[in-house]
Amino acid sequence: MTQEKSLPQQEQGGDSLFLFTACFVALVATSFAFIIRVMCMDQWQIDFGLSETQKGEIFGAGMWPFGISIVLFSLIVDSVGYGRSMGFAFLCHISSALILLTAKGYWGLYVGSILNGLAAGTVEAVINPVVATVYSKTKTKMLSFLHAGWPGGMVIGGILMLVMHSVSKDVTWKVYVAVILIPTLVYGLMTLKCKFPVQERVAAGIPYRDMLSEAGTIVAFLVTYIIVKQLGLVFGLPSALVWVVVIAATAAYFAYTKSLGQPVYIILVGIMVLLAITELGIDSWVSDLMSAEMAKMNLPGQTLLIYTAMIAMVLRFCIGPIEKALKPLGVLFVGSVLAAIGLFALSKSAGMVILVTATLYAFGKAFFWPVTLGLVSERFPKGGALTMNAISGVGMLGVGILGSAFLGNIQDTNIDKALQPDANLYTKLIDQKEKTSIFGNYKSLDGAKVNDLEDKIRLYTLKDDVTIRNAYDHLVRAAGDTSAKTVEEMRKGLEDKGAFVDEATYKVLVDEKTKLDGVRIAAKKRAMATIAALPAIMAVCYLGLILYFKSQGGYKAIELSAGGGKKE
Repeated sequence: MTQEKSLPQQEQGGDSLFLFTACFVALVATSFAFIIRVMCMDQWQIDFGLSETQKGEIFGAGMWPFGISIVLFSLIVDSVGYGRSMGFAFLCHISSALILLTAKGYWGLYVGSILNGLAAGTVEAVINPVVATVYSKTKTKMLSFLHAGWPGGMVIGGILMLVMHSVSKDVTWKVYVAVILIPTLVYGLMTLKCKFPVQERVAAGIPYRDMLSEAGTIVAFLVTYIIVKQLGLVFGLPSALVWVVVIAATAAYFAYTKSLGQPVYIILVGIMVLLAITELGIDSWVSDLMSAEMAKMNLPGQTLLIYTAMIAMVLRFCIGPIEKALKPLGVLFVGSVLAAIGLFALSKSAGMVILVTATLYAFGKAFFWPVTLGLVSERFPKGGALTMNAISGVGMLGVGILGSAFLGNIQDTNIDKALQPDANLYTKLIDQKEKTSIFGNYKSLDGAKVNDLEDKIRLYTLKDDVTIRNAYDHLVRAAGDTSAKTVEEMRKGLEDKGAFVDEATYKVLVDEKTKLDGVRIAAKKRAMATIAALPAIMAVCYLGLILYFKSQGGYKAIELSAGGGKKE
């Protein structure tokens, strides 16, 4: 059973180090789950016939529940206890892996991703205020060290998956998903021995009402609206009911706090939506967006995600002198400029130039998340766990509800428009039944028809057991049929289906796939170029904040005193 007690700041030696390590491993576990879902997504699309927008919605389902859990736990974590909260995260991580392993289609992947998001949000609701409390004199530095665990997990998990695939091409995505259980079990066991501190707000005697006031009613309205709106979409709630709940909750919040919130904090929360889409939205999609270009260099698309994550991991351990020279806002401003240039250049790159532009983007995004948390913790310590975690929650809600689906929708819309001039190919490959998303109605590629095209091409040149099994599952096997088939039975089924084509038909199919690949690549690059505008907007906002603090005598961290006061 975990124990909570007040710890003298940075004086606990082994206890503090063990606690920090447990928090680090827990973040690595959330990162493992993130990159494994990213790297399994292409196979999920093939196996379950997902559209680009549906892929975005599944990515998003791992993000918006994060926002819900991190915000809700921030309101109660000091009462519930950090240990119990980590126990809840552990159960969600385990359940998520089991549901993904047994998924039969879109909804299984969606629900499994939701549980993963709940686990990730709960983990961060705990680890951010814990580390900020234990290392109250070096918050930005230690939060950056802590959040090196996020790219670190992507590097370890990504390399592990690539090695497993290189050893055996027959390794299925289910094996990759099972890997999530390794770091999850480690942090679960470590948490049992952790001694958690009393959060600095509580230790300083800051009332709960003051914590809510620091965040303010405007942020409460934004968070409530996004959460209730998303739940309304998931459960089909009428729009009128959504607004009633949002208005009632916001009114109650204002009646209790009488505060609109700190203006600078409100601005930072707004920026966080753009930041999260720039970092996590692109991380979710970069393997897919650049897969065709990376294939030209005989490298899997995931290599680029692992490469940028490795850079971010190393840089986060080097934050000390950088933050000291530039201050948090200076770090965020420079990072935004580099990310904007890097993303736009990456969308136009080919060959080895991709690694150069990806390096620029990686340098830009490296400090976004931890330095923002450090900035909020330094300037708004009275907000305790809430101000730190609410801004993370808004970011995850933004990328989960808007960012991932937006990236997918850009691609679907551009593919739809690009194929329209070729009436034959358009009719053959586009699903004529419109789908619905938060961005309205759209048409996407028909996954079954694309599988038909690609499987017939593969079967012409490759007739090995793996190719035959995959083609049979896509083209012949009926929904719900789980019976075992011999290779000869599957081959016979494919022959009856007309899956083995002659040379003339093969050439036609190759020509169609070449056109489709060109359209897909252009759509993916267009999506990346569009997102490059977001860090440019962020840079302008950060520059404005830098000038504001300069007019106030310069940026200074605020420290809480024992009586609940504060000093700069």
